[in-house]
Amino acid sequence: MSSIATNDVPSDVKAITYSLRSFPASRRPSQRSLRPSPPRVYHRDPFLPSPVDIEPSKDDSLCPPVTSPKDKPSFSSSKTFWVSLYFCFNLGLTLYNKGVLVSFPFPYTLTAIHALFGTLGGAILLGNGSFHAVTLSGPETLLIVAFSILYSVNIVVSNISLHLVTIPFHQVIRAATPIFTIMFSSIMFGQHSSYMKRVSLIPVVLGVGFATYGDYYYTAWGFMLTLLGTVLASLKTIFTHVLQSPRTASSPTWRPQLPSLALLYLLSPLAFIECVLLAFFTGELHDVRQYATHDMTTRKGIALAANGCIALGLNIVSFTANRQVGALGMTVAANVKQVLTIVLAVLIFDLSISFTNAIGILLTLAGGVWYAYVEFVERKKTAT
Repeated sequence: MSSIATNDVPSDVKAITYSLRSFPASRRPSQRSLRPSPPRVYHRDPFLPSPVDIEPSKDDSLCPPVTSPKDKPSFSSSKTFWVSLYFCFNLGLTLYNKGVLVSFPFPYTLTAIHALFGTLGGAILLGNGSFHAVTLSGPETLLIVAFSILYSVNIVVSNISLHLVTIPFHQVIRAATPIFTIMFSSIMFGQHSSYMKRVSLIPVVLGVGFATYGDYYYTAWGFMLTLLGTVLASLKTIFTHVLQSPRTASSPTWRPQLPSLALLYLLSPLAFIECVLLAFFTGELHDVRQYATHDMTTRKGIALAANGCIALGLNIVSFTANRQVGALGMTVAANVKQVLTIVLAVLIFDLSISFTNAIGILLTLAGGVWYAYVEFVERKKTAT
């Protein structure tokens, strides 16, 4: 064997060799137990313990956190998952409603059926332990009742305005919902959106206008009601998010913090009662009785029940997605959903679109992707 120069021997090995000379031969460790050690830290400890011997401690910042598969976020808890489900349920219910309303032209009663299935579904989920019942104070109960009235009035205003303006004009005005969401969030809660977020909304709003371009007809009263419906839709989305957000030190005592299923459980019975009252006072309930007597069949009843089940799924997904994504993100998703509805309608019903409509579809989809990218970058910066 060739000899090794002293200068080529690492310093830690020299330290081990020197320390071995001070031990009697009988007490010297065997060659197998020799291993290089890091430099000394304390003069009383000749060697640092190996990493295997170190016990992890909660207070030891040098030790990496021990994670288990349960600690890792799953795809089912991500925003992408819930927004995707929102698109699926919303598009499915929209297209399903178009078929149901042809043979069951009673929008208030149909909304009452949706709320009834929300009530039944909430009771079943409460019974199997999916969420716990929430006890509300007097002011919190009044807030929930006021929110349910906002929900019902939004439906009424939207349906009335549809009779006074054309559908393309209605969709264009409703596309401005993200703008009102930014404005109300800033005024009421001091939540300001970044410049890039506001810019990314431009192709989304303009795209809906181009995608629904057609016969623009409206009356002054119809324009005001459509604009009011857009404001109410924005407020409904904002308060849906606020009621599910964690409380802060500045939160008022009368604002509850509700899980998504608990919010659905509390709102559905109120919305059902209010929609039945609306159907009664508008005379729709009388027409429903006549329809049930002469035209209702088992097949139509099953179709309405299936429609209610889809609406229950949409409400659960919508509330959860609102909590995950936020009010502004939900309004952007609603605009993208309108364009996707047009695309599906073209594919399913073999409709034709103009070049302007196609440009609008591409603009809206590109704007939605741009907004999602800006949201991802900003959250990544916040996390780091």
